[in-house]
Amino acid sequence: MDPIKIDITILAPVEKVWNYFNEPKHITKWNFAHESWQCPSSENDLRVGGKFKNRMEAKDKSFGFYFEGVYDEIEPQEKIKYHITDGRKVEVIFDKIDDNTTKVIEIFDPEKQNSVEMQRDGWYAILNNFHKYVENH
Repeated sequence: MDPIKIDITILAPVEKVWNYFNEPKHITKWNFAHESWQCPSSENDLRVGGKFKNRMEAKDKSFGFYFEGVYDEIEPQEKIKYHITDGRKVEVIFDKIDDNTTKVIEIFDPEKQNSVEMQRDGWYAILNNFHKYVENH
């Protein structure tokens, strides 16, 4: 299956976008697809070979899981490549449009359990949450 690509333009400098995307104190504030979910914990060792681990769970605690992976490539304020525990690859590009505008592009391998549309919508919802958080904080 072909990788899925999504993007969003954020009205903020690339330095801020990078920091909010990678710092656990920020990740817990935006890393969920729907307001009935939360990200109560985040660990992030942002270096090649480093690991991240984010807890994703329903606010009513009825379901939850860890989203975790290992970094394969990091170019500060430009690009991150990682693979998640099931082996799928993800690339995140931070494209500085100008001093106050950054385009974030995510390219990820789909999994086989859910439709491509559902996966695109879910990942986009999280990216849109990120966009709103960065622009409002």
